[in-house]
Amino acid sequence: MREPHVFGANPLDRGERERRDDTWIAARAADPTSRFLPFHNLNVLLTGDTPAAPAWLPPARFANPAIATEPCFLGLRDGVAHFAIDVNALEDPFSDLGLDGELQFEEVRAAGAILSATDAGIVAQARAQIDWHLRHRFCSVCGSPSQQQRGGQVRKCPDCGAQHFPRTDPVIIVVVSDGDRCILGQSRGRLSRMKMYSALAGFIDQGESIEEAVRREVMEEAGIRVGEVHYHSSQPWPFPSSLMIGCHAEAISTEIQFDEVEMSDVRWVQRTDVLSALAGENPDLNVPAEIAIAHHLIKAWATEEA
Repeated sequence: MREPHVFGANPLDRGERERRDDTWIAARAADPTSRFLPFHNLNVLLTGDTPAAPAWLPPARFANPAIATEPCFLGLRDGVAHFAIDVNALEDPFSDLGLDGELQFEEVRAAGAILSATDAGIVAQARAQIDWHLRHRFCSVCGSPSQQQRGGQVRKCPDCGAQHFPRTDPVIIVVVSDGDRCILGQSRGRLSRMKMYSALAGFIDQGESIEEAVRREVMEEAGIRVGEVHYHSSQPWPFPSSLMIGCHAEAISTEIQFDEVEMSDVRWVQRTDVLSALAGENPDLNVPAEIAIAHHLIKAWATEEA
């Protein structure tokens, strides 16, 4: 078995049976032994320890009436209920919650690079769930304000009865190869600003298989036809809520004609150049860090472990 990627080692029992009981959820949310993890502007509260860890707090800290949002039940660990809670409504969360000066709110992408694998997995679930509730406060059927149920696993409209569930967007990410070279691309935006080259990626369309999505995206972004597609691994990516489906694929054409609207560059890269980039020794090629599944897909191909 491969080691899970960052954000992919969540140890919590998500409590499918328990969350069906609203009374149980309410009791756990008030139980002093339960643990709450606050988020402010989608940043997670971490301890000042080395290494850092999520700063779990007792529910009594969140009795402030300014916190209008309900906590999201994440799951159970060793019988203890764990919740995430949005404290955006607090202008000064450190003062209002009586937080220790050594605690800090950290952007989750940065937190993922320093947290343990299990802690990063929990934080990913929490951020994605809170973000979904912030974005989906109204019923998409009739427009009425919806209500959180099942500990945050669903929102229900009190007017038309429609139920809405947190979404996860499937994304393919693929290293396409042709012998001792592979295709790496630089999309316009963040990768271009960082002068970084990565695996090609894109959302899976409705009614589309993983293999179809790989072939379509590679053709759209690079103008390359793809034959065999092989699954490698996956990674939850909570920005806002995607599932990265990592693949390797074989090119059956070689002339790159990339989409200049979406991509700033797409190129064939030799295996030796990729290996030196992974080692941080290539001044002309920058590839993603280990936090991203792209790094591991590229490394697996370059070291012939795909």
